[in-house]
Parts: sequence; C-alpha cells; structure tokens
Amino acid sequence: MKSELIDTLSLLKAFIDGLKNIEGEPPSLYIDLEGNNLSRLGTLSLLTILIEPREKVYLIDVTTLGRDAFDTVGSDGRSVRDVLEANDIIKVFFDIRNDSDALYSLYSVEVRGIWDLQLMELASRNFQKRCVNGLAKCIERDLRIEYEEKVNWQRVKDKGRDLFDPARRGSYAIFDQRPLTAEVEDYYTQDVAFMPHLCEIYRDKLCDAWWREIEAETNARITLSHSPTFNGKGRHMAEGPPVWISWRPSAAERHKLWDAICQSIWAPWIELIDVLLIETTNWIICNLD
Repeated sequence: MKSELIDTLSLLKAFIDGLKNIEGEPPSLYIDLEGNNLSRLGTLSLLTILIEPREKVYLIDVTTLGRDAFDTVGSDGRSVRDVLEANDIIKVFFDIRNDSDALYSLYSVEVRGIWDLQLMELASRNFQKRCVNGLAKCIERDLRIEYEEKVNWQRVKDKGRDLFDPARRGSYAIFDQRPLTAEVEDYYTQDVAFMPHLCEIYRDKLCDAWWREIEAETNARITLSHSPTFNGKGRHMAEGPPVWISWRPSAAERHKLWDAICQSIWAPWIELIDVLLIETTNWIICNLD
C-alpha cells in the first residue's frame, strides 16, 4: 500500500484540503498512533491515517510538526484537530485508550466519533468475551489473506519489532528519530492496512443492541483515558468490559440482525425474479395477442 510522509506545513495543508466526503458511514478514516511510551508520560510521534477508498496511508509527523500537526488549517478552515473531534466523521481506531490519553494529555485533543475495532471484535465473538485481542491476533485469526501476503506481513512486523522492542535490543526511541527509516514507515503502514477489512467483518456480525453497547463502552474508554488516574499499562488492559461476559442481546434484537442479513442476501434475487416474472408475463400476453 502506498504511503506519504507529511512533515511540512504545505504538505499538511494539502492533506487537509484533500479530506472530502468523509462524513457518515461507511468509515473513511482508519487511524493508528505511534510514540515512545505512547501516553501522557511519553511522546506522540506519528499519526498514521488510512483513507478509504483511496488505499493510501498518510504519516503525519508529529515529532517534526508539533502542535501544528493538529492546529494548522486548510483552505476551508478545518484542521486535523477538527476532524478528530467531529462527531459526524467516523474514525476507526484499534483500542482507543492510550491513543486518546496521548492526544488529550499532550495536545488537548478530545476525540469523538470513534469506532473501536478492538471492542467490535470482542462483541462479535460467539465464544468467551473475558479478554480482548491485539490487532496482530485479529489479523492472524480473522483475515483470509494469501500465504505470500501473510509471510510479507509477518516479515515487516518482525523487522519493526527488532527496531523498537527492548526485548529484541530495540528501542521505542526509534519512533522519534528522524529521518524515518523505510522499515519504520512500512511497519506503520501495515498496521492500518488491514483495519478496513476487519471493520467490515465485525460490523456485519453486530446487531443494534451490541452496537449500542460498543458505543457506550467506547465513550467510557475515552472518558477514562482523560482521568487523572488512568494507567494504560498492566494486565487490566487485556480485560474486556465485565458486564459483557454474561450479557446477551434479546432474541428480538438477534432476529433483527438475522432479518437484515437475509434481506441483504436475498433482496437482489427477489428483485431479479420480479423482473423475470414481469417480462415473462408480458411475453405471454404479446404472444396470445
């Protein structure tokens, strides 16, 4: 997937001016943040944004641009901050908690209009919902990708880990080093590349009742990330919402989802049959005459 580094104000303004028709569903923006100890206690280095359906990833260099990355406005007066804080522009993140913590604490950005892909995956399961999954596990388990593509994904992933994982003699400081290496750019890019497909898979499995639960929990995660006591590290981060362990939507809500699925599958065929019946009837009438 193509990527572009945004590290000057002119490039940033051009990027903002290119954000057209991004409101509403389906989502157009898939976002991931990287930094050295990404949190209120660390740094926010890069804002990685995949724009659908362009299939292009933009890397906004927060280390270089600083607050200008969020407050520079385009020709329509809109900034990246405005996009992140807009309720009517859906932004898909995978686990919003630490990203929201860093955005709010370091740059006073209050995100809204968020779909949390991690919560979507958890809610869509038909097995236990006690613990959440990481993005890598979701890609490995839920995406059907060609063997060659999977091998390449794993190769890029391993190279990235070698650079920043202290257990592999790497350092998270690599996120703030400039210029960015090709390996780091590839790692950033592939993190968001698979998110649209995962989003589609999970969204199709969710009824309205589960969607309301996801929205409420996403907002709760954002509120928690703003609190003075928030801690984005530890075993508690792997736990799903406790109430979800036993909660299930009503039979009526599940039937609504099934009806919607059946409608999406059969509606085109029903329409085709109607057309064929009309054409056949007209042919018979014409031939009888």
